[in-house]
Amino acid sequence: MFLDPALTRFAAEHPDLELRERFLDLPGVRLHVVEAGPADGRPVLLLHGFPEFWWGWRRQMPAFAAAGRRVVVPDLRGYNLSGKPKGVRAYGLDPLTDDLRGLLDNLGPEPVDVVAHDWGGAVAWWGALRFPEQMARLALLNIPHPGVMRQFLWHDREQRRRSRYIFYFQLPFLPERKIREGDYRALRSIFKRTSLPGTFSPDDLATYAAAARQPGALTAMLNWYRAALWSPPGRAPHRRVEPPVRLLWGEDDVALGAAMASASLPRCREAELTVLPGAGHWVQHEATAKVNALLLDFLA
Repeated sequence: MFLDPALTRFAAEHPDLELRERFLDLPGVRLHVVEAGPADGRPVLLLHGFPEFWWGWRRQMPAFAAAGRRVVVPDLRGYNLSGKPKGVRAYGLDPLTDDLRGLLDNLGPEPVDVVAHDWGGAVAWWGALRFPEQMARLALLNIPHPGVMRQFLWHDREQRRRSRYIFYFQLPFLPERKIREGDYRALRSIFKRTSLPGTFSPDDLATYAAAARQPGALTAMLNWYRAALWSPPGRAPHRRVEPPVRLLWGEDDVALGAAMASASLPRCREAELTVLPGAGHWVQHEATAKVNALLLDFLA
């Protein structure tokens, strides 16, 4: 029996998958971590985005485990069963990447492969600029380099239009109230409006709503956006991303323009981009077989 009802459901759907659940105490926060696959396998760390939680990688975990990998999937700070520190500053990129460093330290002295989507990808990018020696390879899904994101928000009118929700999330209290209305109707709508029809079932949406309903979770999740404007990170020690990067991009992302993908490549020592037509922001859900094959190939 697991503490997380979503994990109980996942285990029932994958009875042959070896699953484990634990909590990791880091400075300032306690993270809920789900693992799959052999405990002695080479680890791969998966980082989710907004407004998902570990369960957002449910379509990738069995594939990695079948390849013999130890799949490590945390609820990031503020999400689901992980700790929810008070205040906006607790969700700036520096404390978030401190959590990433703690996760990598916990997985041992060798560099670790990292796969990340959306906000989890922003943390992975920034971590690669702060402590590249701890990452073996970096696979990023529909998230640009933070410097590219900042550049496009300043200079690209179309990206500002796509990102106007970020500025709405800066308001105190109102976004939380609107999202909670009608049993988290607005949260469910985020997924439905930005994905291909049928990508998320009603049960999927209910699972995401249940995670957001955890005490303090919704404000913590929104504080990631608030901290992006009000608690910017310090200067990173590296200007170029050193670990090899594979960037996967669903071409029809309604929130993040595809031009930011190609603009991210020159900021890496070694990088390749694969654009997936017909998929959007939720590329790991909408093009699961293709994404899994590309990830396994890159991390082989």
